[in-house]
Amino acid sequence: MKTRRPLLPRRGALQLALASGLVLLGAAAPAAAQGWPDKPLRIMVGANAGGGTDILARLLADKMGPALKQTITVENRPGASNTIAAELTARAAPDGSTLLLATNTGQAVAPHLLKLKFDPLKDLQPVGLVAVVPNVLVVSATSPYKSVKDLLADMQAKPGALKYASSGIGSTQHIVGEAFNLSTKTKAIHIPYKGSAQAHIDIIGGQVEMMFDTTSSAMGQIKGGKFRPLAITTPQRSAELPDVPTLAEQGVSGADIQTWYAMYVTAGTPKAVVDRLAAELTAALKLPDVVARIKGLGGDIQLMSPEQFGEMNKSEFERYGRLVREAGIKAEGQ
Repeated sequence: MKTRRPLLPRRGALQLALASGLVLLGAAAPAAAQGWPDKPLRIMVGANAGGGTDILARLLADKMGPALKQTITVENRPGASNTIAAELTARAAPDGSTLLLATNTGQAVAPHLLKLKFDPLKDLQPVGLVAVVPNVLVVSATSPYKSVKDLLADMQAKPGALKYASSGIGSTQHIVGEAFNLSTKTKAIHIPYKGSAQAHIDIIGGQVEMMFDTTSSAMGQIKGGKFRPLAITTPQRSAELPDVPTLAEQGVSGADIQTWYAMYVTAGTPKAVVDRLAAELTAALKLPDVVARIKGLGGDIQLMSPEQFGEMNKSEFERYGRLVREAGIKAEGQ
């Protein structure tokens, strides 16, 4: 006679079913995360097409899109020191479909100058650092200035007569320009533009004498023979511009400011999605052609996890707040 296996009580059967379901749910969660993205993505850029931020955004869109099996478009929303694009990202659905490629201009400087309708530290989630690039002091190739010494001689002889361009109030170009004024005890007048591309036209045309632009946006004009680089605003010379001396080498200290580019997503985006974006960003930044392109722009790639870059982001926010206060920089109309 066969022994029959005792039937489980109904409650026990229910508990077993629930436990099995939880196990299945746990196994399905990563699969659900892997199903993202299920629609096209966009990268918001707070500057005009052709500038350094735009160049890097399109480079990453081309590489990350195929890896994510989705189209990634770049949307340029210039203005308000790069913060229009940041606000649109902050207000977007937290599903990882809206990314932001930003610089320390909009994320670490502008918040101390403008009354924003969002909190850059709370409403945007850091994904990772993309690149760090020097700023380079450039003049038109037809300019009479061949060195910083030439430039300073004219600035001292004609206080307030020379003008320097920037990609907007509160941009790193603006910050470096004011630091240069303070360090040299001279006065060049700040002329803000909505992005570097428009400023380049006026520098080449002679309407504005100089600009402390990022190497990422100025390199094309330098290599094309339209700009003459006079100085690098970092402690060491740039590997891409080895013949261009630093400001410090030419007797100017206190203006060694770099520009960094980073990727963000809307705060509240699931961690699994943020981690996937960070992984794809890291993979893109390791591609030989991407490394070569960023190096060609004078940039230095520094890989960071979302957590590591989050710490840097906060530290830079505080650092630039101090710089803005010490230099007495004000937004237009204040």
